[in-house]
Amino acid sequence: MHWDRLFEDLEGQLASEWEAERAVLDAESERLRIARLDLRARLRVLCGSDTDALIDLVNGQRLPVTVRTLGADWLAVESRGTGDAVRATTAALLVPLHAIAGISTDHGMILASLEEAPVTEHALRERMTLGFVLRDLARRRVPVHLTTRVGEVHGTIDRAAADHLDLAVHDPGQARLAGAVQGFRIVPFSALVAVRTAGDQLP
Repeated sequence: MHWDRLFEDLEGQLASEWEAERAVLDAESERLRIARLDLRARLRVLCGSDTDALIDLVNGQRLPVTVRTLGADWLAVESRGTGDAVRATTAALLVPLHAIAGISTDHGMILASLEEAPVTEHALRERMTLGFVLRDLARRRVPVHLTTRVGEVHGTIDRAAADHLDLAVHDPGQARLAGAVQGFRIVPFSALVAVRTAGDQLP
């Protein structure tokens, strides 16, 4: 009986050591996984859940939004309520990832965004660049309200190049007609904070 108790104690100790070692390895593996996690991976999860959030923009504005779609270098959101950059109750907003200073949402979604996002049917949409989407808005002559790092301007995108766009400036509610155009502006993509369209005009 003495030997049986001794071996049982040794087996218990060994099992405890193995469990402790496995827990350390699991914790280290999780730390390494999170260390490789990028912002886009977390935004993919938030988009998949249509998460309500507050987005802090680099120009100091804070927008209550519902996160909808992730692109290659942009996020499409639906604004909730009014603010400096949003004049309508709801609007479709295209936010370049470089313009996001922070995202606030509930703790459960913060934790959920650490998990691997499921494969979605929007994989092609995630490869669309900001320029690609802006060129589509130009092709369809969709009026836009641009929020930049230094101010806001309304008009229609005439063309979108590799890293900038040409905007025909006109008042909201007016079509892009020669008599309505007040001027033209070149806007670098790097200066864009948000692009607002009326209704559901974004991907």
